[in-house]
Amino acid sequence: MIVVRKHYKYVVEDTDRHGKTRVYLRRPGHRKIRLREAPGTPEFDDEYRRALAGEIAPAQSKSEVLIPGSFRDLCVTYYRSAVFGRLDSRTRYVRRGVLDNLCEKCGSNPVSTLLPKHVMALRDSKAGKPEAGNGILKALRALLAFGVQVGMIEKNPAKEVGYIPASGSGFHSWTPAEIETFEAFYPIGSPARLAFAVLLYTGQRRSDAVRLGIKDIRDGSLTFTQVKNGKRKPVTLTLPVVPDLWRIIEATPGALEGNTFIQGMNGRPYTPESFGNRFRDWCNAAGLPQCSSHGLRKAAAARLAELGCSAHEIAAVTGHRSLKEVQRYTNAADQKRLAKRAFARLVSNEKSHSQHENRRWDGKDRQAIDFEGGSYEMVPKTGIEPVTLRFSVACSTN
Repeated sequence: MIVVRKHYKYVVEDTDRHGKTRVYLRRPGHRKIRLREAPGTPEFDDEYRRALAGEIAPAQSKSEVLIPGSFRDLCVTYYRSAVFGRLDSRTRYVRRGVLDNLCEKCGSNPVSTLLPKHVMALRDSKAGKPEAGNGILKALRALLAFGVQVGMIEKNPAKEVGYIPASGSGFHSWTPAEIETFEAFYPIGSPARLAFAVLLYTGQRRSDAVRLGIKDIRDGSLTFTQVKNGKRKPVTLTLPVVPDLWRIIEATPGALEGNTFIQGMNGRPYTPESFGNRFRDWCNAAGLPQCSSHGLRKAAAARLAELGCSAHEIAAVTGHRSLKEVQRYTNAADQKRLAKRAFARLVSNEKSHSQHENRRWDGKDRQAIDFEGGSYEMVPKTGIEPVTLRFSVACSTN
């Protein structure tokens, strides 16, 4: 009999006819992974985390035969390599999920017969989902590059296949109105408002936001190393704690007592995945289903750009190594600022002309006027009457 462990997502207990119970991690689209520690213990929690991160090999069927030189053989060799081990846990988790799914389709095929047209077919297998297709291609490029290094193939056919051009702007960036809506719905002191503030005022990914705590504050600043590429090309940032963020941290119960500011049930830190799901629930409850935790990272960068920060200044906050993504924010902000300035000049010019055209002159007195940077005195038209002394004096050059 199979029993689902509700406290651990995707964990099930399988009891056979002899009464022996085995615990597995069973995720849709992935092969099951045997968990050997007792559920509910710290050892099991650590094993569960490593299994989700792809650090534990899936259970292998007794009937399954690993064919030398096959696509699956290359994948298994790759998983055991130092190249794969140097990837951060999130990258291993995602890449292994992609490659395991491909093994279900072509695991027994000789990897040496893989051609660019086959790679393209795998990339395009996710119809209508260019991001997923590009994820497949990215995983294949890394896998097949490793295959060349270990001599299982002569060349990398995935290098000859291009990525699908992005059709949109990715995650929705929060608007000022959406930020105000969330803040009005969740008061200062609530866990949702604290999580929101940490994301917005640091501009970090959720994988970093859930790890930040009082332990990372030194001389009034947060100093930490980002999770992404932490093993290959680590990025260490030092960010000032702005007063608004510190005020919210101090007002939230338990935020300064635990290992992290953002805490889940029983004061335990979130995993990036569980935090993403929890933040999704908070957004939905506030009537913001289009918003996400990553969208706040984009909003933070956009706000800096609109304040006139350069791409390098924004990258110093977000930790981007490439300025390509950051440049989009600065370009958009520059366009907005320049367009606003241009239309302000247009309106000012139209207003100036309108004032001159619509001026009603007194029939007797002179009127002072500013026109194109100079000051002048205008006098009434004389009509058919002769020029008066007053008009002559006003226009005299003497």
